[in-house]
Amino acid sequence: MQTLPDHLFENTEVAFKGKSNRELTRSYYLFKLISNPSLVRMGKWGTDIALRLGIPIGWAIKGNIFKQFCGGETIEECARATALLDKANIGTILDYSVEGKESELDFDATCDETMATLRASEGNDNIPFCVFKVTGVARFDLMEKVNAGQALNDQEAAEWQRVEDRVNRICALAAQVDTPVFIDAEDSWIQDAIDQLANTMMARYNTQRSIVFNTVQLYRHDRLAFLQKSHQHAIEHHYYCGFKLVRGAYMEKERARARQLNYTDPIQPSKEACDRDFNAAIAYCVEHSDRISICCGSHNEQSNLLLGRLMQQHGIAPNDRRFYFAQLFGMSDHISFNLSHLGFNVAKYVPYGPIKEVIPYLIRRAQENTSVKGQTGRELSLILKEKARRGL
Repeated sequence: MQTLPDHLFENTEVAFKGKSNRELTRSYYLFKLISNPSLVRMGKWGTDIALRLGIPIGWAIKGNIFKQFCGGETIEECARATALLDKANIGTILDYSVEGKESELDFDATCDETMATLRASEGNDNIPFCVFKVTGVARFDLMEKVNAGQALNDQEAAEWQRVEDRVNRICALAAQVDTPVFIDAEDSWIQDAIDQLANTMMARYNTQRSIVFNTVQLYRHDRLAFLQKSHQHAIEHHYYCGFKLVRGAYMEKERARARQLNYTDPIQPSKEACDRDFNAAIAYCVEHSDRISICCGSHNEQSNLLLGRLMQQHGIAPNDRRFYFAQLFGMSDHISFNLSHLGFNVAKYVPYGPIKEVIPYLIRRAQENTSVKGQTGRELSLILKEKARRGL
């Protein structure tokens, strides 16, 4: 294979091959809407009010923003929505995106649903990974207390044991059905507790290959060192590392909290520093692929090109199971489909759940597309290019 060209992601014919003219136009108008910060703010305000008042709003979003960024309300609906991904040899990462729960019943239900995604993946090459958030199976305040190293009372200790049991049941099933599972990263003030759980599960289940993956948010200035330290720990304790590399999703909240509580901001000082550490993490993982497997979860074209080129330089086959690329469902199809077209392992994060419950996720996607410099403009320019190619 020739070195991946700079213009790889300009091929809109491959990127949008599965979209009809009508679907392409719908995507164009949706990205056009969410490129307007004022409209996004008004939409969030109206949605918050509707949810507080119990006004049903599912009908208003199901055919547009929900359809663009979510697979459906159930695993079965996701299978229909992702049929196009299957045809393009792009995997589906089922993500049950229900948030903000606090009861033990809800935590058990989320654990059961995550395990249902793993059972659906058994023997199904179209589902190469599953994923969960620890806060989906644990109370946030309890996570904070564990993270801070505070003593737990008897009731809290029993509650934390139930959290560990849920995480262990998920990871044990992942090992049983041979489907790797991602443990998502979250806020920095609970991340140490998540890392401890992830490292325990990796040591327990990654004895033959990487089944449990921890998520490393490189928009934090300490995470490259953390990744390297985790790798050394794995060497010393004879297990394999799984890392999902992302830039991060909580920057504004992180910076606001650091200012409010007067501690060192955990976020990188600049985008350039974040990009530098992200790309350094990619290079480190490729150089140590004897023990590390990664999923490059990025919408950054240069980072994806870098990983592809480094794999080529190190003689790593595009379909090597230790290396995956991933983007969010409904975004950056020009990256996903063009990489898959060349034989690389690619998957899409496909959130699902009851419409009312996934609204927080959808609001974040709208805000992300508005705030990330160039993200929406890139999506719109590629759609326009494809429309012109089709003569629309």
